[in-house]
Amino acid sequence: MNDPLGDLTALRTCAADRLAAHRHTTIPDAPGVRRAAVALCVVEHEGLPSVIVIKRAYRGRNAGQWALPGGRLEPGESPLDAALRELHEEIGLSIAPEAVLGRLDDFPAASSFTITPIVVAVTDPGPLAPSAEEVHSVHHVPLRRLAGPDVVHWVPHPDGGQLLQMRLGPQMVIHAPTGALLWQFREIVLLGRTARVADFLQPEWTHR
Repeated sequence: MNDPLGDLTALRTCAADRLAAHRHTTIPDAPGVRRAAVALCVVEHEGLPSVIVIKRAYRGRNAGQWALPGGRLEPGESPLDAALRELHEEIGLSIAPEAVLGRLDDFPAASSFTITPIVVAVTDPGPLAPSAEEVHSVHHVPLRRLAGPDVVHWVPHPDGGQLLQMRLGPQMVIHAPTGALLWQFREIVLLGRTARVADFLQPEWTHR
């Protein structure tokens, strides 16, 4: 069997199987809860399966923060529909239904958004077209790097407990909520482990 970290076709098969076996958690609706969805989108970049991470434009909500393509649900919209719509609006990527591999756990962000992560793998994405209004830059993180032993770090939180840092590059350190979603993707899809993220602490600047 081909290596799923180095072969997109193998990754698609492995990810679909592992996501089907994962009993994802769904947070029920409640007063004050807002819903959003993001896409963990894997494409081949420079010959390697890689997940797309964006840096938000330096304006508006979450200015300059690391993120996954995504945003809030529109009225009557499902998380899947929202994630695919946002992929197209933010980076110009259109997804066929067969590209969808499954989903991970809802994450209760401190901003009061419940985030649903949708996992997709696209074999022929074509050129990306980032929205200048929403996206400062687009980055491709090789799955081998995301699965590396030196990526995950835990640092003390000022109020106790520990904060997750996903150290993906010299200037690419990602915290929860985005870091938590990448961590669960890494653990379940790439490494075949059981993992939950609902109780992950988040830095104060993500509470807005």
